[in-house]
Amino acid sequence: MMSRSFCGRLLALLSFFGLAVSQNETSNNLQYVNQLIGSNNGGNVFVGATLPYGMAKAVADVDGDNQGGFATDGSNITGFSGLHDSGTGGNPSLGNFALFPYLACDGDTPDGCTYPKIARKTQYDNTSLKASPGYFAITLDSGITVDMTTAQHTALFRFTFPADSHVGNSSSPLILMDLTDLSDSRQDNGTINVDSGSGRITANARFLPSFGEGNYVVYTCADFQGSPIRDNGIFVSNRSSTEVKNFTISRSINGYPLPGGAFNRFESGSDPILARVGYSFISSDQACSNAESEIPSFDFNSTQTAAVNLWGQKVSPISVSTTGVNESFLTNFYSGIYRTMIQPQNYTGENPLWQSDEPYWDSFYCIWDLFRSQNPFLIVNDPAAVESQIRSLIDTYAHLGWLPDCRMSLSKGYTQGGSNADNILTDGYLKGLTGGINWDTAYSAVVQDAEVEPYDWCCEGRGGLDSWKALGYIPVQDFDYKGFGTLTRSISRTLEYSYNDFCISELANGLGGHQGDVEKYRGRSENWQNLFDSTQTSYNIYSNNTNTGFVGFFQPKFLNGTFGFQDPLKCSNIDTNPNDICSLQNTGPETFESSIWEYSFFVPHDMASLITYLGGPSAFVRRLDYLHDNNITYIGNEPAFLTVYQYHYAGRPAKSALRSHFYIPAFFQPTEGGLPGNDDSGTLGAFVAFSMMGLVPNPGQNVYLIIPPYFESVSIKSPSTGRTATIRNVNFDPTYKNVYIQSATLNGEPYTKNWIDHSFFTEGKTLVLTLGATESSWGTHVADLPPSLSPYSGGNSTNSTNEKVLSPRWRSTFSGQGLADPAMGLDMALVPEKNVQ
Repeated sequence: MMSRSFCGRLLALLSFFGLAVSQNETSNNLQYVNQLIGSNNGGNVFVGATLPYGMAKAVADVDGDNQGGFATDGSNITGFSGLHDSGTGGNPSLGNFALFPYLACDGDTPDGCTYPKIARKTQYDNTSLKASPGYFAITLDSGITVDMTTAQHTALFRFTFPADSHVGNSSSPLILMDLTDLSDSRQDNGTINVDSGSGRITANARFLPSFGEGNYVVYTCADFQGSPIRDNGIFVSNRSSTEVKNFTISRSINGYPLPGGAFNRFESGSDPILARVGYSFISSDQACSNAESEIPSFDFNSTQTAAVNLWGQKVSPISVSTTGVNESFLTNFYSGIYRTMIQPQNYTGENPLWQSDEPYWDSFYCIWDLFRSQNPFLIVNDPAAVESQIRSLIDTYAHLGWLPDCRMSLSKGYTQGGSNADNILTDGYLKGLTGGINWDTAYSAVVQDAEVEPYDWCCEGRGGLDSWKALGYIPVQDFDYKGFGTLTRSISRTLEYSYNDFCISELANGLGGHQGDVEKYRGRSENWQNLFDSTQTSYNIYSNNTNTGFVGFFQPKFLNGTFGFQDPLKCSNIDTNPNDICSLQNTGPETFESSIWEYSFFVPHDMASLITYLGGPSAFVRRLDYLHDNNITYIGNEPAFLTVYQYHYAGRPAKSALRSHFYIPAFFQPTEGGLPGNDDSGTLGAFVAFSMMGLVPNPGQNVYLIIPPYFESVSIKSPSTGRTATIRNVNFDPTYKNVYIQSATLNGEPYTKNWIDHSFFTEGKTLVLTLGATESSWGTHVADLPPSLSPYSGGNSTNSTNEKVLSPRWRSTFSGQGLADPAMGLDMALVPEKNVQ
């Protein structure tokens, strides 16, 4: 379906609760994309018109939850703009140079129109809302319909006026352009000009990024077609003039940007009026050039068709069988895939900060989020885009001295934990990306992160490196005089630095010639152990102070080596203390956006050691169960993703499948409020897509954990090699009772490992999974487990086969060769069945 009206969305919701589709195979994957998923309830998704990774993003802006511009929360429309980000938290981003239409001005004079957005805001007809790839439309209460489409740097808005309003000059429509953004962050010296003859409006202004330091200047160029210009001019506050055609405006003295901009008034609204708006971070001339070259003839239909075709190409590599599957699952799946390609945004040719022949990408919100699912998904679905993004990251290092951990609007974003571009580069290298990437320079960049502390590590690199190297952990209340950042998150930073260093060791090992570095960084990757307090208990102070029954948790440690204390459930999903704000505040805790309970599982490179620290596989499974069954984890935030599937490492892949089928669809539904948190540039979409495909990455490693796909079959055509990989379920059950793998074959040969590597996609292999309704021994033996830095048994680190004899420290917790203990069972009562809502 190319768009969804209110009735269409209602039918989709009814479908979710039991209506199965009848077709056998997908013919057009775009028909299942619902852009309005996540447009409410804090999803913050950009729902408007754009291209894959497009810079121009056109949508209506509202005065409610407007981080993505528009939200279906009943708030008012304040304008229509063409630059946005998607799924971010924090302050709204971009939304520059909004347009707003009027049927006419009172008294047939421009002073009769209302200009400030706080006063002009209006409601709209909810049944008129339409959104599909490359298109967005809505009708205001005034009766004006505004629809829009885009090219790479240009938005094309179409204003259609109600037929009964075209009566003489008294109905002369007016369209204004406002020197504002969503966050009202405009600084001094916003400048605008309107040409008296053509009506062309050019403007520029300086704004602030939404989650970073510094500022940026953006330029625009708007041309209009459809009716002759009657008059035009500028406005300041709520006064206008047709005599003045250009001016420069200050911010104002009271903290709120003084309203100002320009307008065109037209002789008639009998025909639609088109506004072609180009954008640039270089100059107004380049904004005009972008518009003229990308949409030369104001052809709305051909521009929209080109956008649809591009989206069709981008979602085409993955196809699924639809036999017996509720359409809601198809919508969930393909909408998730769609959202992975809204951003990062390709700003190549629009970087004013340095001259380079390399690509430039922006809107990395933030790599702390992206590395866990969105970036790995694109390596499967659109590897060329990731190659270009990696080249951009490396080029940023080459010119600014550091890899970014977050970047938006040409500005440095705040670092949330480690130097997680290290993980993205390693992930790409291990999965065979080339595409002009200079891996030697990439290696220099990640070593810089590991060895040199920047002066301002709020926004790049890592802080506390002297302590990291000398003590093997980041101390709480660290003494750090070399660089400056928020001295919090000592536990989560220690765990993330450990994983960053492991990734660097993998890159060093792959490139060759760095054996000393391989050993050094693998050694540092074990630093997480230095914060483990084997005696620490956990009492649930939020539920009658009951003992959780688990001992051994990470704890903050001081410079002198003694442990401090942070309640393991602080900052968890069940933390009811309103003062526990666990972000980048100076008063923040020692974990970022999550609890010690959840961070206790973040040792993705050395699960064998972690499981031993936590008491062995049975105890590890019980602890994971407690995390999920007691609502401690928050599935709407990225640290939760891997915990759903870490049962694989304890030999219980069946429990991973069961957990997956609980969270989807219970927390991920194809509705406007169907996301459990903000989409974080498509990370939630990628989590859904990977989970429903049945292959979930441990990012930074060449590992995908296997569960049964949510469809009878899934085919993935590698854009790199042209070969098609297939996963097929035997005994597929669309009620999702048969979610346990009984046996598997890979290219016709028996396959018992509960994971697979990236060659599955590039070589076009076939994985056949035979399913049943009870847990089996498939994937439960030591030889079946995913790789770990430390062995699951004695001897050297496990290789990809993990075929070792059990070591003494594991014999007490493993029964024979298999890890699945039938006595433990799977408590089906703990997790609702798939079709229960």
